[in-house]
Amino acid sequence: MTDDDARDAQSTDARPFRWRSPLRGPWLTSVLGLVLLVTLPIVILTGLLSYIAYGPQFGQAIPGDVGWFKLPTFDWPSRPSWLYQLNQGLHVGLGLILIPIVLAKLWSVIPRLFMWPPARSVAQALERVSLLMLVGGILFEIVTGVLNIQYDYIFGFSFYTAHYWGAWVFIAGFVIHAMLKVPRMIAALKTMSSREVMRTNTRDTTVEPTDIDGLVSSDPAPATISRRGALAVVGGGALLIAVLTAGQTLGGVTRQFALLLPRGRERGPGPNDFQVNRTAVAAGIDPATTGPQWRVTLRGGPSPVVLDRAALLAMPQHTARLPIACVEGWSTTETWTGVRLRDLAGMAGVPTPRSARVASLERSGAFNRAALQANQIGNPDALLALQVNGADLSLDHGFPARVIVPALPGVHNTKWVATIDFEAAT
Repeated sequence: MTDDDARDAQSTDARPFRWRSPLRGPWLTSVLGLVLLVTLPIVILTGLLSYIAYGPQFGQAIPGDVGWFKLPTFDWPSRPSWLYQLNQGLHVGLGLILIPIVLAKLWSVIPRLFMWPPARSVAQALERVSLLMLVGGILFEIVTGVLNIQYDYIFGFSFYTAHYWGAWVFIAGFVIHAMLKVPRMIAALKTMSSREVMRTNTRDTTVEPTDIDGLVSSDPAPATISRRGALAVVGGGALLIAVLTAGQTLGGVTRQFALLLPRGRERGPGPNDFQVNRTAVAAGIDPATTGPQWRVTLRGGPSPVVLDRAALLAMPQHTARLPIACVEGWSTTETWTGVRLRDLAGMAGVPTPRSARVASLERSGAFNRAALQANQIGNPDALLALQVNGADLSLDHGFPARVIVPALPGVHNTKWVATIDFEAAT
């Protein structure tokens, strides 16, 4: 232990009250930290990829203008069809699963959070700032993320904008803290044998032999649980959350246990019996506009092409089994039938489109239109869907026609399509 570490321990124990658990110490903290060091980058990466999948190059990602924090964009792949489903399942599911581990990690280092004075050197000040960014950032992301999943916007600001900027605060704190703490974490893991810890029961549990972080209590209370038991409780909590969330991505019989992801629980009738994220009533869709007088207008060629539903049904139909994956983590895979978007582009007079802009009958809302990339239009399974699971689309699922594109974020699979503007490649 260095002189600075010894002074840290002394200043920690000099507080008016003491943290007396005999479990706290560098080894337990480092075990939890190692789990987070491996898993949190997955949550970070999938979150940033989700932002790119929304097409910031088309101005349809939120927030739009991010200045220096602009990510390198690329054409989001349309294969495999389950790519976005996997990405968001990992991002949301793993983020929820890690909550017990994050809380356990914060519990394990809580004496350090109340250290006084907060810093006595530039290095310690940097560590404290990174800790504030790390703890504040991850708690903000967890709380707002869970509230968004629950459809509860009590915070009164744009979730997407706040979540994006909060992520960068957390990322900066995570990177700085990891650079400062990884060497000490490695050293702490060597102070105790994992095999021996797993064999030690509650009665024989004592404080850790070394204290390089000022976490070990100088006046420990008797152990009420072993370190093995504590890790089992944390791991059991993470496993329970996995059981209560994974079904929204995995589907099948597991979906009935997905209690922590309630979005999309409203369902349609018959073959349309799957999640409805936004109903026709909520979108302000007048059933009168979706009746026999409905038309879809294709633009981009020499003159607009106007088609009714009968004309679309008379065209070659293609069937594909494709998922819809929502940013909140839930997804569903159904069998869709309709006209290929690339066939519609050819009919519009744009055989090799660079992009397409799809607009809905819905007149309000942030996502009543979507832009598609060339690879998404050209995918043979990208459809203007007219039917699902062998039956006409229900009104809530986008009747008379909706877009369904492999690996596209669910909100951009526009329902109640009114126009498609194809832009020719230059």
